[in-house]
Amino acid sequence: MASLKEIRARIVSVASTQKITSAMKMVSAAKLKKTEGITTRFLPYKNKLSEALSNYLGSLEGEVSIPLAEHREVKKVALMAFSSSSGLCGVYNSNICKLFKQAYDEYVEKLGADNIIVFLVGKKVNDYAKKFGIPVEKQYAPLAESMSYDLAMEISDMMVELFLSKKVDRVELVFNHFKNAGVQVPTREVMLPLKAVASSEGPSFDYIVEPDKETFVNDLIPKVVRTNFYSVMLDTLTAEHGARMTAMHIASDNADQLSQELKIQYNKARQNVITNELIDIVGGAEALKG
Repeated sequence: MASLKEIRARIVSVASTQKITSAMKMVSAAKLKKTEGITTRFLPYKNKLSEALSNYLGSLEGEVSIPLAEHREVKKVALMAFSSSSGLCGVYNSNICKLFKQAYDEYVEKLGADNIIVFLVGKKVNDYAKKFGIPVEKQYAPLAESMSYDLAMEISDMMVELFLSKKVDRVELVFNHFKNAGVQVPTREVMLPLKAVASSEGPSFDYIVEPDKETFVNDLIPKVVRTNFYSVMLDTLTAEHGARMTAMHIASDNADQLSQELKIQYNKARQNVITNELIDIVGGAEALKG
């Protein structure tokens, strides 16, 4: 059995760890609230922009040429995965690394490694790629350090350029979707080509656009792509804060439980020491009497 001194040291160590995990939980909760607020304010704009484009396309007669929605045979792919750069967030990073490797292996089997361009956000998934010798075209700083709409525009416009120049035939994103603070869903989503956006639902409007419908549509669609990409960045960052808050909450609860168990162990050991001392005293007294 451990000595009283060793048990006391463990109790102090656990209490110190609990203070750290509790503080990290509060920090993550504050960051989660902030990113949720940004997402809540941004989503109405994103949805309205997509709705306006969808309604306009649905009101047109005949077809409109939309290069970003062109579905062609997939020969080359751009694959982008998002992770954090720090740990202590449960299975957030391990899940995304496994899904990224799964997606990469699928494309390698179909197209060959030379036809896959990999872009990574965050240190954890980059380290994972290095471990398996996966070549990376470009690595970006984690979103927690560089989150901005300007970054979303930069990456989104680069992906659009790759697609329009036919250097890639598909752009796919791998990220954690935020469902709630305790649940993050590893997700694969095709960014380009765009899915069908025309809608025939809702009221019909007679739109007047200048200079012509194709120019209008193809100027608006990149903005939709940017907002969609930015919403993915918000989603994965929110998921990271939620995962870390949950992990630190569990760690704090476990530390509290371990502290209680150690205190019980300490009291039992202390009681055992006192009992042995009393036995020695009684034994000594009886010997003196004899």
